[in-house]
Amino acid sequence: MSPERVVPDELGADRAANLRESRDRLRPGGGPEKRRPARVIAMANQKGGVGKTTTTINLGAAMAELGERVLLIDMDPQGSLGVGLGIEPHSREATVYNLLMQDGTTLDDALVETGTPGLHLLPANIDLAAAELLLVQEVAREQALERVVDRLRYRYDHILIDCPPSLGLLTINGLTAADAVVVPLECEYFALRGMSLLMQTLERVRDRLNPQLKLEGIIATMFDPRTLHTREVLERVRDAFGDAVFTTTINKTIRFAEAPVVGETILSYAGRSRGATAYRELAKEVLQREPTS
Repeated sequence: MSPERVVPDELGADRAANLRESRDRLRPGGGPEKRRPARVIAMANQKGGVGKTTTTINLGAAMAELGERVLLIDMDPQGSLGVGLGIEPHSREATVYNLLMQDGTTLDDALVETGTPGLHLLPANIDLAAAELLLVQEVAREQALERVVDRLRYRYDHILIDCPPSLGLLTINGLTAADAVVVPLECEYFALRGMSLLMQTLERVRDRLNPQLKLEGIIATMFDPRTLHTREVLERVRDAFGDAVFTTTINKTIRFAEAPVVGETILSYAGRSRGATAYRELAKEVLQREPTS
């Protein structure tokens, strides 16, 4: 059983209504209403264990709590997004792999509803490991995910892509399909050293594949304000990247380890915890950074 559950307060409901209204617009020249296409954000960091999947799940859930329609796309063959949401991806016949391979699987076959209203999942499983090899032989192999995402943009307000802990072809597909990148960064020395390699990769993707790709922000994860080293690393990141670093930090808490065990987001499992509050604040920051046109 979850220790506590909360629902958005009246202020949150009003904000959700305002956000939804702002995302609906008229076609140029008049005509029926049409939703704006989803904004696509890739969660990327080649270092494992920095909180990419945790951030994808809980940022998506926090956005959905605000009334947004959100799709999570798992590009990691480990299938951790599904596991973290209480969905067993390895028993599913239709996953993101089938859509990448264009084997006749429909979007509706592969999409999965989660326990959070407004939050859907495009799961992955071990089959996706084969995609990296098979796509090498394909023309425009870096655009395989982009072709899938383009078919989903008008179903959702936001699409979050959980990239694997590498800078291989699956991650390049995620970056090519995305409008922006959020980098979850563990505040420790070796994670900081890897940032230069990631920034070089983002620059190459911009130059060759996706000129519109922007760095949405860097989020400090597993932050422990009690340690001098953690605080110093965060200060160095802010010195280097300035306003690109989100004000919100995701502090360490045992709730993040407990929530996936019961297949829930931290917002539903421990809605009044520091972790849940942090992801709600992060969702507001991400939404505020969106372009207005």
